[in-house]
Amino acid sequence: VQLVESGGGLVQPGGSLRLSCAASGLAFRSYYMSWYRQAPGKERELVAGISDGGAPPYYTDSVKGRFTISRDNAKKTVYLQMNILQPDDTAVYYCSTSLNGVLTWGRGTQVTVSS
Repeated sequence: VQLVESGGGLVQPGGSLRLSCAASGLAFRSYYMSWYRQAPGKERELVAGISDGGAPPYYTDSVKGRFTISRDNAKKTVYLQMNILQPDDTAVYYCSTSLNGVLTWGRGTQVTVSS
């Protein structure tokens, strides 16, 4: 199983970025997909999650109304659209899924929000 994130970068406060995570080696449609982030000196936190069913996506409170998670099962890709970015959103963003109860991670993509 491989998860490869892309789309990070440097953006000014108030700007937008769209992260992508391409998955391989798994029946993508069957898996709940998540985005986590880890800021310097802080623990990794769950940002958003999405199933393939009808359940609404999950968002941590600090990103509600600004971030949108989505998935394209045909492309085996999960996205995180991030709008109105703030300096507190600066972190390495990781794509993740659970395989047999064990969280599997990509290598992450750096997002830096700074003027």
